[in-house]
Amino acid sequence: MRSFPPDSIRNVALVGHGGSGKTTLAEALLNLAGVTGRLGRVEDGTTVCDFEPEERSRGFSLSLAVAPFVWKDRYKVNLIDTPGYADFVGEVHAALRVADLAVFVVSAVDGVEVQTEAIWRLAEEVGLPRMVFVNKLDRERSDFERTLDQLRSRFGAGVAPLELPIGQESDLRGVADLLSDSAWYYERATGVGAGTHGAVPDDMEALEHQVHDNLVEGIVVADDDLLEGYLEGKVPSFEELEHTLAVGVHAASVFPVVCGSALAGVGIDRLADFLCEIGPSPADRPPTEVTAGDSTVTVAPDPAGQALAFVFKTMADQFVGHVSLFKVLSGTVRPDDHLVNVRTGADVRLHSIFSMRGREQDPSAAVAAGDIAAVAKLGTTVTGDTLAPRGTPVKVAPIEFPEPLLARAIRARTQADEDKLGGALHKLLDEDPGLVVTRDDETHQTVLRGLGETHVAIALERLDRKFGVRVDTEDVRVAYRETVTAATGAEGRHKKQSGGHGQFGMCSINVAPLERGGGFEFVDRIVGGAISRNYIPAVQRGVEETMARGGVYGYPVVDIRVELVDGKEHPVDSSEMAFRAAGRLALRSALAQAYPVLLEPVSQVVIVAPVENQGDVMGDLNARRGRVQGTEPLAGGEQATTALVPTSELGRYAVDLRSITGGRGRFTSRHDHYDVMPQHLVDAVRRDVAAEA
Repeated sequence: MRSFPPDSIRNVALVGHGGSGKTTLAEALLNLAGVTGRLGRVEDGTTVCDFEPEERSRGFSLSLAVAPFVWKDRYKVNLIDTPGYADFVGEVHAALRVADLAVFVVSAVDGVEVQTEAIWRLAEEVGLPRMVFVNKLDRERSDFERTLDQLRSRFGAGVAPLELPIGQESDLRGVADLLSDSAWYYERATGVGAGTHGAVPDDMEALEHQVHDNLVEGIVVADDDLLEGYLEGKVPSFEELEHTLAVGVHAASVFPVVCGSALAGVGIDRLADFLCEIGPSPADRPPTEVTAGDSTVTVAPDPAGQALAFVFKTMADQFVGHVSLFKVLSGTVRPDDHLVNVRTGADVRLHSIFSMRGREQDPSAAVAAGDIAAVAKLGTTVTGDTLAPRGTPVKVAPIEFPEPLLARAIRARTQADEDKLGGALHKLLDEDPGLVVTRDDETHQTVLRGLGETHVAIALERLDRKFGVRVDTEDVRVAYRETVTAATGAEGRHKKQSGGHGQFGMCSINVAPLERGGGFEFVDRIVGGAISRNYIPAVQRGVEETMARGGVYGYPVVDIRVELVDGKEHPVDSSEMAFRAAGRLALRSALAQAYPVLLEPVSQVVIVAPVENQGDVMGDLNARRGRVQGTEPLAGGEQATTALVPTSELGRYAVDLRSITGGRGRFTSRHDHYDVMPQHLVDAVRRDVAAEA
């Protein structure tokens, strides 16, 4: 594919709720532009953007995909198709970082759904220009007016319709263009094609003129000169309206709404025109902020500047290996260029550069600032890395992915799987930074965290398919603790005679509880040389070993004070090993007498949910033994609730909160402290431990 200057490039992210038709819309645009010879279908697994086997089998997108096309031989449009399900919103975060325009695809049947609202909030936070394509107007129960009302109520007065549908449901045959006061008609039987220009139908002419006048009034108020002429009776030209509208779009203050049907091919050419005519190019967007040492500087998309690229997606391809998708922020990148990975300091050579269209690769001789391309075999480069010239250590802020809160423990199925597991997990995380893998040394589990059950399930499928590693899953064990609630004393005597020198060590200790979080204290109270000084550290090591191995309930012991008060030794048979054993025996005996209790970890949870869901959220927290600390009203009809909840009750909270709030709730969690577990629950934990043993 040939190189395009920044002002002829459009980086467009297709976003919205799952099932709204984003992938089908991408397919229609590619087909209309002549990139594909036929219109692929999601149901048949034949679309360009859904090329992974897991996507084709499930019938929905799981990761972002780039699909460029050239429009009218003047513009290059880089479509970034994104998943619409909450489990994969990390891919949306990556797409929004490199897009210059977000097109929200909204179903005219289902209206504005929860993920559309969530992604709109993300785009709003970064000031990204937005427009809306109301899709599926050819379906039964579709309603453009209802959907438009929902858009206005959710997203404010900046929502501005540029088109009205001509016909309803199966009778959809065109769109009325409110800017030009004209219409476009489509022969649906012929598939995706350009519309035929004509007049607005008589039966909707009055409505179209009324909405046109409202639109013009909304546009001219943004331009003082245009407004003055309009008030004096001067009718603004189409070019003036379009220019002023584009300024509002670029400033993310006006959000145009266009409509049609991706599957029926209605309004697709008009959408492509709007993307290029009023959509911002990289040159229209604010310069990128980068850090250079302790300072922050801006970088403009100048093809003649120093080369600077940002990696926003990493993939493992079975044919070419490691593939890095990147956006050129400055300069022009060519094959065999040498850049430096700012994170690692390693020199990287861009052996071959290509445009990716789904999984297809089209070699590129040069990629100018503002454009998106891919490069293979940059093994140490991962998502979020900055590639810069040597001697120019500037760095782009990494992508902030949502915190994964659903955890599953994984265990290699065979020894062969165990040998490959570490490397495979590393590659899996390179592909999907929204996943997190940790090793819990206390429970001896490898824990995989994702945004939901489907996210984790897909990760495990890819682990098997791509890297040949099979794993079994289990619940994540809770890291309980034990402590004592009363002071007591105990003696530990280790005596063993087996011929020759034996082993002998005896110690007396006092054990007492410390305040929660006090840890461990060991106090030497030996007087009169009852035990030699060199044996006292051995007693302490024996005590600490027993604490680590577990007390009465089998969990590590914390928050105790141990005083070594007396002991005996043998001039021949005593040794450090004997006194370590005596220390272990003494503590075991003391723990059984000191009224031990089980401590459970407690997390501080902050839940953000719509006000109307607060009753259900509170009731659910009570059922989880949560203690609400406070609430705070937020903008947009939401409320934040802070609560302390036992960690054992949060295993599936990511899934349950989504169900309680219809997908509109979200939460963060962090460990806060340990607290005593109720006795009736302790018995259940002991039964679980016994069953595992």
